[in-house]
Amino acid sequence: MALTDAKIKALKPSSRRVQVSDGRGLSLDILPSGKLSWLYRYRLHGKYGRVPLGHYPDVGLKLAREKRDEMAGYVARGIAPAEVMESKRRGTGVLTVRKFADRYYKEQVEPNWKDPRDILRYLHNEIGPTLGDRLLSEITVLDVQNLVYRKRDNGRVSAALQIRRVLKHMYDYALEFQLVTSNPAAQVATRYIGKARKRTRVLTPQEIKVYLRTVYQSNIRRQFKLALHIILLTLSRKSELLLARWKDVNFETGEWLIPAENAKNGKPHIVYMSRQVEEMMRELKHLAGNSELVMPGRGSLKKPFSENSLNKALEGLTFDMDPLTIHDLRRTGATLLRENGFESEVVEKALSHEPDGIKAVYIIAEYAEQRKRMLQWWADYVESIVTEAKVIEGNFKRA
Repeated sequence: MALTDAKIKALKPSSRRVQVSDGRGLSLDILPSGKLSWLYRYRLHGKYGRVPLGHYPDVGLKLAREKRDEMAGYVARGIAPAEVMESKRRGTGVLTVRKFADRYYKEQVEPNWKDPRDILRYLHNEIGPTLGDRLLSEITVLDVQNLVYRKRDNGRVSAALQIRRVLKHMYDYALEFQLVTSNPAAQVATRYIGKARKRTRVLTPQEIKVYLRTVYQSNIRRQFKLALHIILLTLSRKSELLLARWKDVNFETGEWLIPAENAKNGKPHIVYMSRQVEEMMRELKHLAGNSELVMPGRGSLKKPFSENSLNKALEGLTFDMDPLTIHDLRRTGATLLRENGFESEVVEKALSHEPDGIKAVYIIAEYAEQRKRMLQWWADYVESIVTEAKVIEGNFKRA
């Protein structure tokens, strides 16, 4: 039964320690001396714990319940209240992984890395959603293993190694300030993750059928289906499509401009849209409503989907073939175009690759007309593969 101030005042000490419950883990500890203290008991990750919340009457019943609710909120997010109280005692506040990751990025990554975007992506898209709300000091080797091995088991060995590396460097920085006593990432051996190899995955025509059939017959968002198709047909990068704005898409000329700030090489690039890509872009415009973005994210017309959203969508699909990544689509298009006689300079320009060495000095051609013909041929070729098998008949049309 819940306590009241009157009931508390009526309590009498006995010859042994007694605890009177107020409910939901809160109890009043009564010592033989007559001293009264509040305790909060909880269970987290299969273990029981308790934290003191202060002495009565310094901490009254109302305040004790507020503190209990605060502690229960930490438990609900997977954070141990005992760790929270210890952090407060040491003056570090509630130091979660996300909070320290922001500090690590600002103090170590931004000043010292030429291009810190990859590290920021791992912190925000991989580490944050999984470990972000937990205390920095309570992350275990098993927690890191689960995160890293899950990525490895999805065929992303290189990404798994990078996640482990980012966590190791971040915890090395935490150790420097004595915010933790060990580095859980350092104890995850790289030899059990695997070796990062340069990917050479190229889809065969038969696998292109399987890929598109699986994508369009899945239950992922329609925008993702179209995006995964457009990337294959345009040889563009996923980030370029996710950041695209309608002001840069010209349906009259059939051109999609990728501005310098969205391009990996920092230079503007024009994608010449085939009639198939133009049709899919028009559907994306219909789905985007009044947004300036080609692919506005869920619940907001002003922010795009996260860069990891397409990866997650693809990883959630089961293909009747070897695993693939989004970047494999660019490699597939480039390889099959070269095998079908298109010049390497034209293909490289479509990929937005800059020439090296002496070529960079003397070859400045845009190959606009060649690229238009090539990308239309490629879109027709992929369409012929699909329609010949009739595996997704009707699903390319506007929803």
